[in-house]
Amino acid sequence: MNEVIKKNGIKFGVISGAISVLISLTFYLIDIKLFINPWLGFSLILLYLAIGIYQLIELKKDLNGKMPFKEAFTGYFYAAVIGITISTLFSILLFNVIDTEARDLITENLITYQAEQLQKWNVPSETIKKTIKDMKDNPQFTIGGLTKGYGFSLLGAAIFGLILAAIMKSKTNPLNE
Repeated sequence: MNEVIKKNGIKFGVISGAISVLISLTFYLIDIKLFINPWLGFSLILLYLAIGIYQLIELKKDLNGKMPFKEAFTGYFYAAVIGITISTLFSILLFNVIDTEARDLITENLITYQAEQLQKWNVPSETIKKTIKDMKDNPQFTIGGLTKGYGFSLLGAAIFGLILAAIMKSKTNPLNE
C-alpha cells in the first residue's frame, strides 16, 4: 500500500475512532437513552461522512491531485476499518466488561422504543411480539451483537467508500494519457 494512503488512513481512522469513543462516553455519562435516539444516530452518520469527504480531499492533496478510484476507495476504507475497530473495541469494553448494567438498560430502552414506534405505525401485535422476542434473543450491545454490528458497519463503510471514491477520484483526460 502507498505510504501516503497508509499515513492518511491511520490519521483519519484514529481521529474518527477517537471521536466515536468521545461521543459514546458523552452519551454514557449524560443519558444512556441517547444511544437509541434515531436523530443522533443519523447526525453521526452525517458527521462520519463529512470526515470521510474531508479525508479524501486531504488525500488528494497529498497525492498531488492524482487520486484514481482505487486509491480513493483504499484510503477511505482503510481509515474506516481503523475507526470502526476502535469504536467497536471500546463499546465491547464499556458494555461487556466495565458496565454490563448499562448494556442491559440500553437494550430495555431500545425494545421499549421499538415497540412504541411499531404501535404508532399500527403494526399487528403478533409482529410486534416477534420483533421484541428477536431483539431480546439478539441484543445489540453484547459482544456478539457488537461484532455483528461491526460487520454491518464495514459493509456500510464500503458502500459509502465506493460512492465517495467515484465522486472524489481524479478526473482523467484520455487524450493526456
